[in-house]
Amino acid sequence: MATPKRGEKPEPPKQPELRLLPTQIQIGDRFTTERGEWRVIGRPYSAAGGKNVYVRAELTTQPGVIETHLWGAHERIAARRG
Repeated sequence: MATPKRGEKPEPPKQPELRLLPTQIQIGDRFTTERGEWRVIGRPYSAAGGKNVYVRAELTTQPGVIETHLWGAHERIAARRG
């Protein structure tokens, strides 16, 4: 981590990004896709013998936009708590 120069304010600490399995996602977690940042609004559920995991999420910039996202149960997702 670089030290700030004199007169500059240090950068605020960034919230760490977690690498979670889709079944570990909780309501309120956030993840990013090419469309923007999403907030999880429903518990994850699986299908196809537990090989696929679905999560309902809403776009943070437009709360009326709700989508169901699909991942393979073995894939890791970059998510943030909270």
